[in-house]
Amino acid sequence: MVAGSPKTSKKTLPDLSYEDRIEGVVFGVDEVGRGPLAGPVMAGAVYLHREHIPEGINDSKKLTARRRHLLSDMLHNQADYATGMADVHEIDRINIRQASLLAMKRAVEALIQKIGREPDCILVDGRDIPDWPWPSLPIIKGDSLSLSIAAASIVAKVERDEIMVKASQEYPGYGWEHNMGYPTKEHREAIQRLKPTKFHRRSFSPIRQFYENVD
Repeated sequence: MVAGSPKTSKKTLPDLSYEDRIEGVVFGVDEVGRGPLAGPVMAGAVYLHREHIPEGINDSKKLTARRRHLLSDMLHNQADYATGMADVHEIDRINIRQASLLAMKRAVEALIQKIGREPDCILVDGRDIPDWPWPSLPIIKGDSLSLSIAAASIVAKVERDEIMVKASQEYPGYGWEHNMGYPTKEHREAIQRLKPTKFHRRSFSPIRQFYENVD
C-alpha cells in the first residue's frame, strides 16, 4: 500500500493531486452496482494521459446520463481503460463485497493486457484493496477526489447501465431501463407481482425473502 495522502480541500471537482505524487503509470479504479437488487457489479480501470484529459470528469453519480455518455466517449478516444464484471451468480456465491473486488481485479488485468505494462500504483475508491500484487492506495470518496478514479466510475457506470437497459427489454416491467436494478418502490412492487428473474440477486434480502415466503 502506498502511504500518505494530499491534504483535503473544498474543491468541487476531482483533480490530479494524488496522481501527481506518484511516478510512473497510475491507474484509477472504481466499481458501480453494489446496491442494486438485479444485475452485475461492474468495475472500471482507467489510465489517463495527462496531455489529453477531458474536461468535466467527476464522480459518475454527480453527472447526468447524457454527460456520462459524452465523457465515456471522450475517454474512449483520449485515455486507456478497461472494465471488469462479476455477474449475479458470482455475487450470490461469494457476496457483493468480494464480487466487487473481483470485478476490480478483472478490470485492472484487462487494462494491463490492453496497454502492455503493469501500473506503478493503483488508486482505488473506498477502503478495500483487491488481492493483487501492485502497489495501491485506497481513497475514501476517491471518485470525488481523483480524476483517474472518477473516470473509472464513469466508464463502469455507462457500461453497467447499458447492460441493464438491454436486460429490461428481455424482462420488461421492472423498470430497469431507468432504475438500473436499484431497489426503487417500482422495482420492489414488480418483484412481488412478476416474481424475480435470473438477473436478480438471490442473496439480497428482498429476493431472499420472496423465496422464503414462497416456500
